[in-house]
This record gives sequence, structure tokens and C-alpha cells, in this order.
Amino acid sequence: MALMASASHADPLQRPARNSALASQRLVSALAAIGPQQLIAVGQRGHVLLSSDAGTSWTQSVVPLSSDLSAVQFVDAQHGYAVGHDGVVLGSTDGGQHWTKLLDGKTANALAMAQLQQSPDSPERERLLSEAQRNVESGPDKPFLDLHFTSLQEGFVVGAYNLIFQTRDGGKSWQSWYDRSDNSDKLFNLYGIRAHKGQLFVVGEAGLVMRLDTARQRFVRIATGYSGSFFGLLDTGDALIAYGMRGNAVVSRDAGNKWEPLASGLQASITASAKGADGSLWLADQMGHVSVSRDGGQRFAPVKLALNMPLAAIQVTPTTLVLAGARGVRSVPLPKE
Repeated sequence: MALMASASHADPLQRPARNSALASQRLVSALAAIGPQQLIAVGQRGHVLLSSDAGTSWTQSVVPLSSDLSAVQFVDAQHGYAVGHDGVVLGSTDGGQHWTKLLDGKTANALAMAQLQQSPDSPERERLLSEAQRNVESGPDKPFLDLHFTSLQEGFVVGAYNLIFQTRDGGKSWQSWYDRSDNSDKLFNLYGIRAHKGQLFVVGEAGLVMRLDTARQRFVRIATGYSGSFFGLLDTGDALIAYGMRGNAVVSRDAGNKWEPLASGLQASITASAKGADGSLWLADQMGHVSVSRDGGQRFAPVKLALNMPLAAIQVTPTTLVLAGARGVRSVPLPKE
């Protein structure tokens, strides 16, 4: 007679996130702004937290699963999306108070497999079919790591081993781009995706930077001169910064055609970035250090903070600097210089 799985080992896709008074003190992976003082945080075990006072206090949202969450974005004050482990994509239509599942790894694996089966024969198709079959057999174990929506309806999610999915109807349906990138031969992890000057960029392992070629409907690799992993992108308005391992960063001021090294002011791997309403640019690393530029990214200088915690996310409000990581989320007065 089979034994029932204990609650602690239940499928996280089937187990709602639990309310916890300590949620804001546990791992928070990402932060996003909803309004000038309204913030949202996502993290382990499906925890989603809302703040209406620039990060001073937090309340927990209702989430139908307990998979770890990696990234979050709000398109307007009511509509937001989040992604995470187990191939999860979530959506909210009430300012982040309640969430519904839009996609999971099981469905994502099946979609990728079905689309490849219908594509024309080629050596690439056969190789990717084998990979897709392994993904189906291994189950929903691949995480989505970032997302970018250009409108309420249209967006991309990216993740481990070249996972790329697009929706054009707000998450009701999805299309796999597994075979539409110059990463389909390597299957490097994709860590970040952002728009800049009307174009979409993706970064990942081993110096991977790709730009969406809308005519070809494919993400095409571009060279930056750096071969280490990139963990994220910061759109400054005038420039695009890609940042990653050991404090390394590169900047392009011509929409990704040319890149040059950027002195980030940091030594450890850069894990997060933010732009303030005043145009200030902020970078944070995994050792808990922060640097800021007040001249459009020409120069970054270290920020002195009485806070010692590894950082995974940063947000800037008119009055506070909000930082998050393995020890939860903290809010400090915004340093002026």
C-alpha cells in the first residue's frame, strides 16, 4: 500500500504558499516598484510581499503555489507578472495581492516538445528534440530566472538551459523560442532580459549577450569583449549596462552595437541594479556592497551602508534604498552622496 507524501514533500506546484510572519526576513530574490512608495518582493517558497510605505513594512500576498520565485515586474499599478522555479509564471490583476498560475514547467516542456516536432527537419531540430525529450522526462525542474513585458499582453520569460517563452495574450497562451536563439547550440543559462531603445536584449553565461532581431524573429548573439557570465542588465535611458562576475560590467551607448568596459566600483559578482527617479544608477553585489552613479553611468562610487548582508535585489524610492537577499529585505534612508 503506497504511503501518502508528507506535507513537507508535497509538490510545490500544488501547495499554496504559507503565510509567515518571518517571510520578510527570509530569502528575497527580487524587488520591483509598483508606485513611488509601493514595492513588491518575491522569494523562497512562493512568498510575495507588498509594501505601501517604501519598504518599512510588508504584508504577504495570496499565491497558489510554493515554488521559489526569481523575478517580478509590474506593467502598471494593477497588472504584474512573476517567474520562478519549476518553470512557474504567475500573474496578478489586483496590484499583487492575489496571483494565479499562468505556466509551469510541465506545460512548458510539453509546448517546447510539440513545437519542435512540427518544425522542419534539420540537425539543430534533431539535437533540440533530444534535449526537449530529456526535459519532459526529468519534469518541471528548470527555473525561469527573469522576465520582461513590453505591454499588458506581450512579454518574454527566460531561464535555465536556454528556456525562452513568449506570450502575446497576457499569459493565456505561450510559444517556445527554444530554437530561435544563437544559444540553441550551447544551451547556456539566461539570467536577464531587458528592453533598451525599443530593442530587447538577453544576457547569460559565458559572456552571452543576445539582441532580438525582429525581422528574423530570433535572438542573435552580439560580442562585448567579455567572456564571463552576465547576471543582469540596467537600462539607463541613454545607455545599456550588462553586469556580472567579479564586479565586471560593460556599457553600450549605441543600442548594443559597440561595448566598452565599465568601472562598477564593485569587486564581487554584481547581482542587482536599479535606477532612481532622479536619474541615479545603482549596482549591488553578492557581498552586500553598493555603488552609485549620478552622472548617467560615467563613474560609479561606493556607497557607505551600515548593513552587512548578501544582496540579490535593490530598489530606490524618493526616500529610501531598499535592499534584499538571503536575510530578507531591509529599508535604509536614501544616501544623498
